[in-house]
Amino acid sequence: MNTLSSTLHSAWVTLPPSQLTLSSPKCHTRLHRIKASIAVEQQTKVALIRIGTRGSPLALAQAYETRDKLMASHPDLAEEGAIQIVIIKTTGDKILTQPLADIGGKGLFTKEIDEALLNSEIDIAVHSMKDVPTYLPDKTILPCNLPREDVRDAFISLSATSLADLPLGSVIGTASLRRKSQILHRYPSLNVQENFRGNVQTRLRKLSEGVVQATLLALAGLKRLNMTENVTSILSIDDMLPAVAQGAIGIACRSNDDKMAEYIASLNHNETRLAVVCERAFLQTLDGSCRTPIAGYACRNEDGNCLFRGLVASPDGTRVLETSRVGPYAVEDMIEMGKDAGKELLSRAGPNFFSS
Repeated sequence: MNTLSSTLHSAWVTLPPSQLTLSSPKCHTRLHRIKASIAVEQQTKVALIRIGTRGSPLALAQAYETRDKLMASHPDLAEEGAIQIVIIKTTGDKILTQPLADIGGKGLFTKEIDEALLNSEIDIAVHSMKDVPTYLPDKTILPCNLPREDVRDAFISLSATSLADLPLGSVIGTASLRRKSQILHRYPSLNVQENFRGNVQTRLRKLSEGVVQATLLALAGLKRLNMTENVTSILSIDDMLPAVAQGAIGIACRSNDDKMAEYIASLNHNETRLAVVCERAFLQTLDGSCRTPIAGYACRNEDGNCLFRGLVASPDGTRVLETSRVGPYAVEDMIEMGKDAGKELLSRAGPNFFSS
């Protein structure tokens, strides 16, 4: 007999047979109590997994993608209410009037989510991997990367078909020094507004209002939001090397939570994970921050090996240093490739390059 049947049974049998009628006041009272008890139970049902995420449309799209994959892979999570999305506002979301480099750099979009994870307010955290600092907080692990989306950047403009077609002095909006430096390196006559902050929808609105003549956005985000109709053209990897881990989603949990680790590890896409590990080894070696234009991309080439390309630049684009590596598509080799590429660029850049 299930819980509800047991409760109903005990409610009825405590009354004398002569009073077992629906018109009985005592019967009505007990039924009301039962209904109230069931309602409270439904309202206070605890989700099996609470997913922490930022509240932007893109962040929510990534959280829902994670939820859907968990539900598809684990029958116990497919029931209604088994997974809950918890929105957490981060420092990067709260302060939109200043450039990212001026408000702290690393961890701007992850710090509060990590704190909620450590405080057991959520069970897993879904991040854009390019926002995740190279050092994870103590007592957390990140055992999963979902399959990577397109890593390229999209050019969006209402008046030109590409960066090359923009008139001299045109204003391009971006919040990324990586994009700014690579744009100015090839097109020094353009004007880059670097505090072009806000979510995808906000940036597209500013573009339509004429605040800028063009902007660059990650193609991965536009695809996840089903907004690719806004893309004017797509920049090749040669024209715009992507940010480290661009297009990759990472899922973290507490290091002592074996159940959550098991859930999310089952979603891991190993080819993506190895590429991200390689790129983050490069970034960690450079100790990059939001003040340093850094780009890095690892992929499997036609021979099945890993091809890594890395770049550092001065913010004004006058100096751009690039390097590449090819090696086995295996974790230890790829970590070493990323580190070695980073050491090379550190050496070539000189001691004052990253502090300028």
